[in-house]
Amino acid sequence: MRLARRVLIWAVLAAAIGVPIAFAMTSDQLAGRDPLYILAGFAGIIALGLTLVQPLLIAGYLPGLSAYRGRRAHHWIGGALVVAVLVHVAGLWITSPPDMIDALLFTSPTPFSPFGVIAMWAIFTVALLAVIRRRLGPRTWRIAHMSLAAVIVTGSVVHGMLVEGTMETMSKTALCTLVLAAAIKVMADLWMRQKKTRAMNSSSSGSF
Repeated sequence: MRLARRVLIWAVLAAAIGVPIAFAMTSDQLAGRDPLYILAGFAGIIALGLTLVQPLLIAGYLPGLSAYRGRRAHHWIGGALVVAVLVHVAGLWITSPPDMIDALLFTSPTPFSPFGVIAMWAIFTVALLAVIRRRLGPRTWRIAHMSLAAVIVTGSVVHGMLVEGTMETMSKTALCTLVLAAAIKVMADLWMRQKKTRAMNSSSSGSF
């Protein structure tokens, strides 16, 4: 039963990320598009998929990974997420500079642009804070990371849902729903763990 459960969890995760990518590869909107534009679009889809993996790794929900390996994978996937976002933004910038300038200046008429830009800056900020994490202290890092993670998830999900591009609607909706559900579940669980830890520490200190 344990093996079947492990296989099922990994299969669901692979399907949640792989199916939207597979459907996007068959989209009619790819016809006549610049290869760099296509690459940028798929980098965005991959980034959305990685946003689902991140909370599952840090919370230890993916079977077969120890806590240490889960944390290490979380760090590496975070780096991959930054690269995917850079490819997404750079590709769109090269193929359509005016649109990207409008998006970055929050003057774009498209409703999805500001959410994507906000999520992008939140991702870059987390990456920067991770570099100086030791200077911040555990509590400051935890609060900043959790707050920015909420911004990343919200911005990415809204951005993805509002974009009418190569992604198929049902698979995109399923992926975005899972991203949002995983983030809420993990944040709630981590908050409860911290609350229990503080309660235990208070109980222990009060017994002396």
